Amino acid sequence: MAKVMLRESDGVVYFYVAKKDMEEIIETIEFDSQEKWGGEVELGNGEVWWIKPEAKNLPKEISCKRISD
Repeated sequence: MAKVMLRESDGVVYFYVAKKDMEEIIETIEFDSQEKWGGEVELGNGEVWWIKPEAKNLPKEISCKRISD
């Protein structure tokens, strides 16, 4: 599990992992509503991560798990 910072700017959601100094745009997301947001997300670099689905209130810091490269 990695600590990840999520923020939104102009409708684009940014995914930042401080430990790796990596910031990517979330390209696709499994659940994309205000009430249920998260699930499998694919980043601009092709990595797939899991975000526990919950209400979308950004910015926030959460724990995520990388599923694949």
